[in-house]
Amino acid sequence: MREAILADGWHVPAIPLGEWFNDLVHWLDGNIGPLFDAIETAVQGSLDGITSVLQWPPSLVMLIIFALLGWWLRGWKFAIGAAVGFGLVDSLGKFDSAMQTLAQVIIAGIVAVLIAVPVGILAARNETASKVIKPVMDFMQTLPAFVYLIPVIFFFTIGPVPGIVATVVFSLPPGVRLTELGIRQVDKEMVEAGEAFGSTRAKILTQIQIPLAMPSIMAGINQIIMLSLSMVVISGMVGAPGLGAEVYAAVTSVQVGAGFEAGVAVVVLAIYLDRLTASFGARSAVGRAKRLAKKA
Repeated sequence: MREAILADGWHVPAIPLGEWFNDLVHWLDGNIGPLFDAIETAVQGSLDGITSVLQWPPSLVMLIIFALLGWWLRGWKFAIGAAVGFGLVDSLGKFDSAMQTLAQVIIAGIVAVLIAVPVGILAARNETASKVIKPVMDFMQTLPAFVYLIPVIFFFTIGPVPGIVATVVFSLPPGVRLTELGIRQVDKEMVEAGEAFGSTRAKILTQIQIPLAMPSIMAGINQIIMLSLSMVVISGMVGAPGLGAEVYAAVTSVQVGAGFEAGVAVVVLAIYLDRLTASFGARSAVGRAKRLAKKA
C-alpha cells in the first residue's frame, strides 16, 4: 500500500501562500492607499530636503565637516582617515552620489530607530509581547533582502521611496533584539533598589534601565545603520538614486571599473558611519565608566 501511494507521486497538498499574500497586498492598496500616498509624500519631501542640505556646500566644505565630526567623536587619527576617504570619493567623482546615499541612510536609520527602540523596550518589559515579537523578528531577519522590494514597489512604484521603506523594515530586527537584550541585562538589584526608593516604572526605565543598557542599544543602532546602507545600495535596483544606482548600472552593463569605483565609495561611507555610530556607545555613561575602570 505504501509503495502504491509513493508510486502515485503523493505529496503534501499545495498551500496557496503566494496567492494569500498577493490578495493581502491588493487589499492593503485598495483600502489604505491614501496612507501610502501620505508616506510617499513625507519620505520624498524629507529625502529632497536632506539631499539638498548635503549637496549644497562644495565637496571640500563637506569633507572638512566630516573630518571635524570624526575628530570630535573619535580623535584626530579618525579625522585624517575620514578626510582621506572622502577625498578619494570626491576624486572618483562619486561625492554627490555618496551624499544621495547618505541622505537615504539617514532617513531610513532615523525611522528604524524610532520604531526599533520602543518595540525592544516593550519586548523586554512584557513577556507576552516578547513571545510575539521574537518570531516576527526571526522571520524579518531571515527573509532575503530582495523580497522586501516586491510589495513596496507595488505600493510606491519605482524610485527612492520604496527603497527607503524596504530599508526600514529590513534594518529593524537587530535594533529590536539588542534593545531588548540591553534592558534585560540590567542588574535586577539596580531595578529593585529603584523600586525600594519608590520610583515609578517610567522613572526606572528612563533613569536606570535605558542608561545602563545604552551600550547595547547603541550597538543595535549601529547595526541598523549598517544594514540600512547595505539595503540602500540594493535599492538601486528599484530606481533609488546614489551609489546603489551606479553599482546596479555597472553590473547590468558589465562595467568593471565603474562598479569598483562605486564600491570603493560605498566602503568609505560604510566605514565612516560604522566608526561614528560605534563611538556613541563608548561615550555613554556606562562606556565612560568602563574606560575609567580600565585606566584604574
